[in-house]
Amino acid sequence: MKYQNQVTKLGIHRSRFLAIAMLAIAIFVGNAYAKVSSDDAFIKQHKLVERSTEILFWTQDERAIGFKNIGRMWPTRVVSKAKNAQPMVLKDIGLGDITYEVEGKEYTIGDFIELKSAIGLVVLKNGELVYENYTDGNDKNTRWISFSVTKSISSLLIGAAIKEGYIASVDDQVVDYLPQLKGSAYDGASIKNVLHMNSGVQWNEDYNDPNSDVSKAGAANGIRLINYVKALPRAHKPGTVFNYNTAESNLIGELLRSAIGNNAATYLQDKIWQPYAMESDALWVLDRPNGVETGGCCLLASLRDFAKIGQFAYEQLTPSQNSPLAKNWLKDSVTPSKTYPNYGYQWWLESDSNRFRASGIFGQAIAVYPELGLVIAKHGNSPQANGPSEYKTHEKALDAAIVARLQEM
Repeated sequence: MKYQNQVTKLGIHRSRFLAIAMLAIAIFVGNAYAKVSSDDAFIKQHKLVERSTEILFWTQDERAIGFKNIGRMWPTRVVSKAKNAQPMVLKDIGLGDITYEVEGKEYTIGDFIELKSAIGLVVLKNGELVYENYTDGNDKNTRWISFSVTKSISSLLIGAAIKEGYIASVDDQVVDYLPQLKGSAYDGASIKNVLHMNSGVQWNEDYNDPNSDVSKAGAANGIRLINYVKALPRAHKPGTVFNYNTAESNLIGELLRSAIGNNAATYLQDKIWQPYAMESDALWVLDRPNGVETGGCCLLASLRDFAKIGQFAYEQLTPSQNSPLAKNWLKDSVTPSKTYPNYGYQWWLESDSNRFRASGIFGQAIAVYPELGLVIAKHGNSPQANGPSEYKTHEKALDAAIVARLQEM
């Protein structure tokens, strides 16, 4: 009888546990569904899909919803995570009490994430997750649009293609892989010129001008891209003048696909995403359904995985024998070009140090500090595409405070 009572009680406890568990799941699913429904309503109300060609001119509130839902609005190709991928575990080393100063006023690291322009902040130290925070409505699963951060990732894939022999050298001519450009201003430009953005081809990268090249063709790929850049005039001799040019990065994507005979998303998956055990699936925006990836933009990934891209790049400075990249690729990538000291192979450089970063408009960033084994990654939604802003001022001050704290440890 006593045993039966215990069994009965155990059954009641199990029933209660299952009921509570089912309720929790229902609440979670319900909240997730409500969130998706709310986003859908916002997207529909503001006609974001219909206005996708105007993405550079969406309002800040429209970007707050649109940028994390691009994968549901535009065609994409999946970059699948590895089956053995394991979530990172937070190792708290006390960065939560960091303060920094802007215009004589003290702010906390928590104040930074409260900025309207801030979306998420992840810090890695020696490959370990040591700080993570997100603004309301975003979390470790949010796949935010990366913009030009993708340029640096495309550069990594060129290094992989050279390692595998698909591309002989960065000194090869662009037209060797894209013969459609023979006779254009790109005839005579090398892959290295395109990586350094000093091809000499005329291009206007003004994000605030609806008639600029980047506004009209910044997301162009395939035949449309080739036809557009074929018509551009030459402004300078190749290798003599730096001119930031998203079309160059899209051409890198075009050239990569031509060389490897495959799509860029699958190549990223096979060479980096799965071998390096990225935590989540990523999505790469396509120019059309079943189309091609934009080499200079629009890999959608979690902030943790963007931070791990920074960690991967850092580790390639002293690569192992089984590195997927060509010998010394990262060292060459973060060596300043002769035409601009703050730019390498699609990476931004600090001219007075060995630090480098991937950077995208509206506040996307992966900053690598090799001397500290430090990676700081951010998703952002700054009011303007580029240029000075409150967000940029706070970001610079916060990064300096994080670096100072780790230098003291």
